[in-house]
Amino acid sequence: MVRRPQRRAVVVLLLALAALSSAVKAQQVVDRIVARVEEEIILQSDMEQLARYQTLVDGKPESDAQILDRLIDQWIVKKEAEASRFPAASDADVERGMQRLVRSFAKNEDFEAQREKAGLTDGDVRQIITAQTYLSNYLDSRFRPSVQVDENAIKEFYDAAVVPRAKARKQEPPTYEAARDIIQEVLVQRGIDEQADKWLKESRTRLSITKYLTESGR
Repeated sequence: MVRRPQRRAVVVLLLALAALSSAVKAQQVVDRIVARVEEEIILQSDMEQLARYQTLVDGKPESDAQILDRLIDQWIVKKEAEASRFPAASDADVERGMQRLVRSFAKNEDFEAQREKAGLTDGDVRQIITAQTYLSNYLDSRFRPSVQVDENAIKEFYDAAVVPRAKARKQEPPTYEAARDIIQEVLVQRGIDEQADKWLKESRTRLSITKYLTESGR
């Protein structure tokens, strides 16, 4: 039989545990599975983080369906890169990515303000850039060797894009010689993107992918 003082102590303990349990439940982050790729899952929180990053970079995020497709593609690239033991992105590569992002804003203060508005910390941004640099480096190493850009394609791009754009801005266009290397790299990157898109579409057909998003994205 429990004595009265002991009984009061038990009651106080039970009340304290109940309060603690309620507090823990209140602090729990609501998350859910939005897709399954093979035996792994993609969470709602993954989509929300990418949406916040897109808000930082582009001012607004893509649709939920588009974001989910990007996450699935990233999963495919990451698995292929890991299987080939592709090296992690170097600190120098990540830092260059960070600086490119910061320089895309007029001032550092504008970047910091938009980052906070998007709900991201500096650590969040660096983590995302590190992951994206790794994936981008892998795709570059895989597809760049097979991309061929001839002189005619470079000249056509110069005549059709570079010169008209400069004239529209009432500026003197750069000479072909000065613009050639930059144009070639733009066309190489376009070729890498095209081959990567084709490869990702083919990869999807070989994988078990289940999406749990509705048309409304909920």
